[in-house]
Amino acid sequence: MKRSSPRVDRPLTGISFKIVSVAVFVTMSSLIKAAGDVPAGQIVFYRSFFAMLLILAFLGCRRELRTAFHTARPLNHVARGTVGVISMALTFFALTRLPLPEAITLNYAQPLLVVVFSSIFLGETIRIYRWSAVVIGLVGVLIISWPKLTLFESGAAMGNEEALGVAAAILGAAFSAIAMILVRSLVHTERTSTVVMWFSLTATLLSLISYPFGWVPLSAMQIALLVMAGICGGLGQLLMTEAYRYAEASTVAPFEYSSMILSIAVGYYFFGDLPTIHMLVGGIIVVGAGIFIIWREQRLGLKHAAAVRQTAPSQS
Repeated sequence: MKRSSPRVDRPLTGISFKIVSVAVFVTMSSLIKAAGDVPAGQIVFYRSFFAMLLILAFLGCRRELRTAFHTARPLNHVARGTVGVISMALTFFALTRLPLPEAITLNYAQPLLVVVFSSIFLGETIRIYRWSAVVIGLVGVLIISWPKLTLFESGAAMGNEEALGVAAAILGAAFSAIAMILVRSLVHTERTSTVVMWFSLTATLLSLISYPFGWVPLSAMQIALLVMAGICGGLGQLLMTEAYRYAEASTVAPFEYSSMILSIAVGYYFFGDLPTIHMLVGGIIVVGAGIFIIWREQRLGLKHAAAVRQTAPSQS
């Protein structure tokens, strides 16, 4: 079976693609936040449909369109798509309820949870070093979340909304981690383009199910913002795929965490979001734990690049 092009060893090129893809995904998240209080299912539709159009155009240019949907495992793709849609909906809900830096940083729990779920569902042997990193990283998540949960206990309306946002962000990271596990299985037999296209199509169709449950009329500005967010989602996916074509996952993946710096800058200048000490301390702990896990897996020779390049934290 024909697979994606072999990796070319050009690490600086791969890192450059990764950083640009991170910037594009932060832009996508910012556009979604700027669109205001739009139902999560409606956001998922715009994100998936317009991303799919861009990816279709790209595959058409590469003459891979005819084979993009060919698969012997349609149910596996639908399962991955369903989990991914749930993750996206939860993540986008969190974006509408939390400051941008916190919503993005909480999604860093995903690689920590991948380690946990790999042990539970795949039977991978996880030794003390990675378990320790997971526990430390989850402490960081708790530090970020604690002020919001405290506000929830006070009964304040804003506190309730932010606490729901925290819960959605963490659940979104959990479902994203499960999606990563499913992708690891798919990439053994499926092309990159097949995994991406089946996910985009499944997400688009499943998001339409939410239409009778509260889609709202949108202004022209909201439509423009969500269309641009969808295009950014597709562009970010393509750029991320290219990044892993030029460099190993262990080289490229740590640069995902540059989104923390970008989100702080964008959140401050465009939304007036000031990072709290809890967010900064917790974020640094989570980032450190995530980078350690990447380094440890590279030392152990665990090859996850094929799965990683199909998805990313907060994009599923």
